[in-house]
Amino acid sequence: MFNRGRVVLLMVGTLLASACTSAATPSPSAAPSVPASVTPTAASEAPATPSPSAAPATPIAGGLLDKIMKAGKIVVSTDPKYPPQSELKADGTYQGFDIDVANEIGKRLGVKVEYVTPDWTAITAGGWGGRWDISVGSMTITPERAKVLDFSVPYYYTPAQMAASKASGITTLDGLAGKTICSGEGTTYDQWLNGKLDYGDGTTLPAPPAGIKTTTLATDTDCPDQWKTGRNDFEGWLSSITTVDGAIKAGLPVVKVGDPVYFEPLGVAVDKHGPNDADFVAWLTKTVTDMHTDGTLKTLSQKWFSADYTTK
Repeated sequence: MFNRGRVVLLMVGTLLASACTSAATPSPSAAPSVPASVTPTAASEAPATPSPSAAPATPIAGGLLDKIMKAGKIVVSTDPKYPPQSELKADGTYQGFDIDVANEIGKRLGVKVEYVTPDWTAITAGGWGGRWDISVGSMTITPERAKVLDFSVPYYYTPAQMAASKASGITTLDGLAGKTICSGEGTTYDQWLNGKLDYGDGTTLPAPPAGIKTTTLATDTDCPDQWKTGRNDFEGWLSSITTVDGAIKAGLPVVKVGDPVYFEPLGVAVDKHGPNDADFVAWLTKTVTDMHTDGTLKTLSQKWFSADYTTK
């Protein structure tokens, strides 16, 4: 799931209200089937200092929380190629900011954490078919997504950063006018580039460079990876500032272009089409709020981004 645009106050209240009721009355809209190839992997090692948040003593029978507690594990969807948020290591475990956040959620709930790696478009579409329980994947909270997903309060806020290939010679936003810009498929970055991003609270977001064309790849980091292979049929790339900084740190042929273009509120997502999630979303929202209050999220942000992106 940084480009905030100071967006979330009205929307978060709306989302929290829907989170507590939506499980009982799920959205009827159909969603694509989940890829059959999704398989769980071993949990990554969680941070060392848990502060358990008590789950309800009597979960809703047959609900999501009841399912998780009986299984003794929570299955989390993630991206294996989205550093520094999430990344699959050679030993089969995961690391990154989102991974640490997910591990902390599991620790506070008192269950193990397993990871699966479906396509991003399958995650944002809802209709997960019980293949995973939550998404901790830096997902931007939008009204469109809230039709099929319930959200926690934001756990952090990311600036959206424009970048260009070194080969293009572009160093300013104006220099991207009329050029082709790459982003991840099904992302809010692609929506913004095409003038379709809406936070639902009346915020007016800035316009992208004039006359641009767009292209998408499976995940954000595929864009600079393609530049590294010598592909140069697109000149620009839009992603979170954390991902752009990570690509530059990794030695990819990328330069930042201008200041962040907008900011995004990112939340933990739950499928409306799954088991009743009312008590789980209430617990999740309290837990994320506690993680803000006790400094856990700030510490993790500093660890992975060398900056605090947990406040607006």
